[in-house]
Amino acid sequence: MITITSVEFQRHFGRYQDEALKEPVSITRNGRERIVVLSAEEYNRLKRRDRHVMELSDFTELDILAIENAEAPTEASAFDHEVGS
Repeated sequence: MITITSVEFQRHFGRYQDEALKEPVSITRNGRERIVVLSAEEYNRLKRRDRHVMELSDFTELDILAIENAEAPTEASAFDHEVGS
């Protein structure tokens, strides 16, 4: 990823617009990363990966019964400390 200052970005907008088609461009201000410019194609790819959150009303009674009766695999016990039980 290319990292540039906001001043550099403003001076050479066209250049970094073209660069963002190839790889993300990180823009800093006062030494801190503020924004990242990336291609629309990459943005859309990332958006497709967003998770869809389901509501309880999205589940059938059969779905809920299956969840209630589900058992976690043995390996999941490694995370018991996170549940606070």
